[in-house]
Amino acid sequence: MSTVNLVYFSWVRERIGKGEETLEVPAGVVTIADLLAHLKTLGEEYETALEHQNVIRAAINQEHVEHGEPIAGAREIALFPPMTGG
Repeated sequence: MSTVNLVYFSWVRERIGKGEETLEVPAGVVTIADLLAHLKTLGEEYETALEHQNVIRAAINQEHVEHGEPIAGAREIALFPPMTGG
């Protein structure tokens, strides 16, 4: 297991009910997609926030990444909804 700091933004934060947390990541969680699937098992608030996980954006150590990106060595993982604006 490794430990990672998770940061949540916008409605992801509102639905989960916290802005950040430190999480022990199980060995089988290798990618962002794996992490999202794991988080959904932690409770109804996570399941609701990540219900449409294909629209959730992610960043590892403040660099935007795709869901297939490995999380090994990540110090911080941010999860947020798609950005809008002009």
